[in-house]
Amino acid sequence: MQDGLTRRRSLEWILGLGAGAAVGGGWLASAGGPAGTPGKRRSEHLMSSPQKLPSLFLAHGAPVLLDMPRWVEELKAWADALPRPRAVLMVSAHWTEAPVTLGATRTVPLVYDFYGFPRKYYQQQYPAPGAPELAKRVKALLSPHQEVADEPTRGLDHGAYVPLVAMYPGADVPVLQVSMPTLEAKPLYQLGQALAPLRDEGVLIIGSGFITHNLRALDWSGESPPPSWAVDFDAWTAQALDRHDTPALLDYLRQGPGVRQALPTQEHFVPLLVAMGAAEGQPVSYPITGFFAGSFTRRSVQFGAPPA
Repeated sequence: MQDGLTRRRSLEWILGLGAGAAVGGGWLASAGGPAGTPGKRRSEHLMSSPQKLPSLFLAHGAPVLLDMPRWVEELKAWADALPRPRAVLMVSAHWTEAPVTLGATRTVPLVYDFYGFPRKYYQQQYPAPGAPELAKRVKALLSPHQEVADEPTRGLDHGAYVPLVAMYPGADVPVLQVSMPTLEAKPLYQLGQALAPLRDEGVLIIGSGFITHNLRALDWSGESPPPSWAVDFDAWTAQALDRHDTPALLDYLRQGPGVRQALPTQEHFVPLLVAMGAAEGQPVSYPITGFFAGSFTRRSVQFGAPPA
């Protein structure tokens, strides 16, 4: 996001694509009610024998993702293939704050951290329950090694709530968002390692971002193939994940082909490292792949047993 003009042109293009996908009322109209309508509230209490969950990294799109039926269906199918989580711990590209900071532990307004969109995107709701017990557990895991802060009025940003609207549309799974305290690769990987025990407790750890993210390289027509640097960096990342090459992934800024074009800034890539650290050595699968808006890979990663 280099300047206001680029941002505005980018949003205009994406919104044009989203509007085309929303013909006939879009997914929100066909899902049985407006997104964010509260469903039956789910208790956050630890299940008697919770299943071990994988950790996920997902491409979170933009607010208009919810007008793109294919992407919504893919996210929902992915969620349905997983054991039902007790709670979600979300790490989004859109919240970097040191020290590690815990967001609201009750239902508070969403963070509409974007501009230039039609009004309806600022009316989106997702009243998921808070996760105060999970917040206590995260503090217990992290506090012996680093400072942990609270921001009790901080709601879910679009990197968190947009994919969750698609995955758990009933807003009935408790959610806790935590900040990334840095953009440095190794500390974020270690953060994931520290959070790994939560997977045994029925908590779904999600990193939300994009493996490639260059708004200057959006395809205005929507018809051109993805540029070679985006394809190359996406493929390099997948190959490194497949061979569990943690050192290479932590050194992505030097080793990744086309990284300067693929990632002019790093905040969208590094949530991948948190998810990877939370399930190191686990099988890797890709429930969603392909490209969006020309250069944005939709590659999303599951660390742990693939969906049945």
